[in-house]
Amino acid sequence: MSAPAAGPRLSDRQRLAWLRLIRTPNVGPASFRELINRFGSAEAALEMLPELMISGGANRIVRIPSVAEAEAELDAARRAGARFVGIGEADYPPLLKTLDNPPPLLAVKGEGAVFRLPAVAMVGARNASLAGIKMARMLAADLGREGYAIVSGLARGIDTAAHKGSVSTGTIGVLAGGLDVPYPPENAGLCDEIADRGGAIVSEMPFAWQPRAQDFPRRNRLVAGMALGLVVVEAAQRSGSLISARLANEMGRLVFAVPGSPLDPRAAGCNALLKDGVTLVTEAADVLGALAPLAGTRAPRPTPLAEAPDMSAMPPPGENDRADVLEALGPTPTAVDDIIRHTGLSAAQIAMVLLELDLAGRLERHAGGNVSLIA
Repeated sequence: MSAPAAGPRLSDRQRLAWLRLIRTPNVGPASFRELINRFGSAEAALEMLPELMISGGANRIVRIPSVAEAEAELDAARRAGARFVGIGEADYPPLLKTLDNPPPLLAVKGEGAVFRLPAVAMVGARNASLAGIKMARMLAADLGREGYAIVSGLARGIDTAAHKGSVSTGTIGVLAGGLDVPYPPENAGLCDEIADRGGAIVSEMPFAWQPRAQDFPRRNRLVAGMALGLVVVEAAQRSGSLISARLANEMGRLVFAVPGSPLDPRAAGCNALLKDGVTLVTEAADVLGALAPLAGTRAPRPTPLAEAPDMSAMPPPGENDRADVLEALGPTPTAVDDIIRHTGLSAAQIAMVLLELDLAGRLERHAGGNVSLIA
């Protein structure tokens, strides 16, 4: 593993505090950012968490990971030949910064240089046909030779074929579980090969985390978010690959599909995407031509790592403010701007009440910044 790229870096103390904060139950990427903005540092935010949870109506105060537990996870990463990369650091995948609520920390094993290549995501059926596997491997190899990294989710079938086709030119595997828990297990050797040959394996989940069904859509979001475009090679009508395609479209990424036989149910999802107007792909040139104008665009500037000024002196919301926000919320996703207009409260007051509810486990955040109460 080469040394991390030059550029802004978290201090060891910051990295430890960031890891403790993001591993705290009910703290997700959105609430992590709000906490840093409000209190100026992860350390200050950790001190305030119990008070905020009580204000949000939590039934119990969740347990914050200890310093020793966070140090143990950092040690596990080092033993695995991996590291934790913060959102403002040079080795953080640049396109992920453009997502709504990107993960503050990623576990990375392999070469950060692969993130600086323009990238194409490739997804498809786990029970892929031989023709689909051959197509995925060929497309990945051809795109890799043209200077693109291939991003996929290390699943059986199309994902595995895409990684194998691009392992010599640069590929990125995204895991739904911990970095030390490859899934499926038979791809453990492929993970090592990717990291050893200039690619990277990444995960936002804790070490030793066994992937659950709900973790795979999160994985798919990262796969789509790292790339300029996403290619679906084979997909059934109801499949995770179509979820990835929808996520990519919502992010403003280009979506491509390989056509298949109408008689093969594994092609039904791709053919449906083509009917909806995505770009048809029969060779790498179809992808290269569409992405060429985007591949030369400048990556977003690194997010500054200097933590925000301490805003803890800002008056906390009053009970009437909290009641007004709760009355405006319900199980239907609602835009934050609508809550501001309805209540007459400031954006800062609304953000604080929503943060309290989030930390208490009572709020759900949706695409586009909408929020709802958890029933």
